[in-house]
Amino acid sequence: MRIGGQRGSDNIEDRRGMGPARLGGRGGFGVGTIVLVLAVSYFTGANPLTVFNMITGVQSMTDTMAPSAPSESGPVGAPSDQLGRFASVVLADTETTWHALLGARYEDPRMVLFTGAVQSACGTTSSAVGPFYCPNDHRVYLDLAFFDEMAHRLGAAGDFAQAYVIAHEVGHHVQNLLGVAEKVHRLRRQVSEAEGNALSVRMELQADCYAGVWGYHAKYERNLIEPGDFEEGLRAAAAIGDDRLQKMSRGHVQPESWTHGSSEQRMTWLKRGLESGDPAVCNTFEESRL
Repeated sequence: MRIGGQRGSDNIEDRRGMGPARLGGRGGFGVGTIVLVLAVSYFTGANPLTVFNMITGVQSMTDTMAPSAPSESGPVGAPSDQLGRFASVVLADTETTWHALLGARYEDPRMVLFTGAVQSACGTTSSAVGPFYCPNDHRVYLDLAFFDEMAHRLGAAGDFAQAYVIAHEVGHHVQNLLGVAEKVHRLRRQVSEAEGNALSVRMELQADCYAGVWGYHAKYERNLIEPGDFEEGLRAAAAIGDDRLQKMSRGHVQPESWTHGSSEQRMTWLKRGLESGDPAVCNTFEESRL
């Protein structure tokens, strides 16, 4: 990506090295915890994130919860380190895109950078669950170490792969502003677990498509995209498909427990956004086949 000289967003709160991260040491939670989670998940068939929350006492972002106020804050503004600045430039460019597409309806989210674990208005969450968006405080939470995990453990390296992750979480913010998140949350309380998972998949795939919409405008309006960037994003989408992650952790696949979609589905919807730049093509909730 061509990010040299680009504006960095000031909507960054840097909590790296602060707060809940101390609970688990430098890395948040140790390898032993992760191994235990994967072992219990393998033998019980339970969602690894559910097992993690049970073992550590950490509240999952997908659970129903009463809003709580963050217990900490950090410096606000574009970071000066290389990876932090990269995140701020990507966030700034998503702001440009969504302000142009949604006009006055769009409100900038804030990105919180953290290490290990973090307190949000949705509860305390470990970096083991990956980047997330909290609708209660309109913040995207990101442990930048996730990018290293993507590159070395999942085979999804590259700056656009990293940008896709940020743009996906911003996609959840768009859903929140448009009322989609609240509707899905309400419907999930009324249906079975399997039906609720299916709704979650549609929501995640729409966020993938919205990430692609941003990528389209970054390329054709601001020339930020270099040859091979979109392919990096598609490889990243495939790397974090539920089927691939389940195969890695359990040795088998259980589609009824998916919450984000298969590798093929994630690539398909990201590609829709990348090729059209139109949020209207991202209505996963009216598609009979994903």
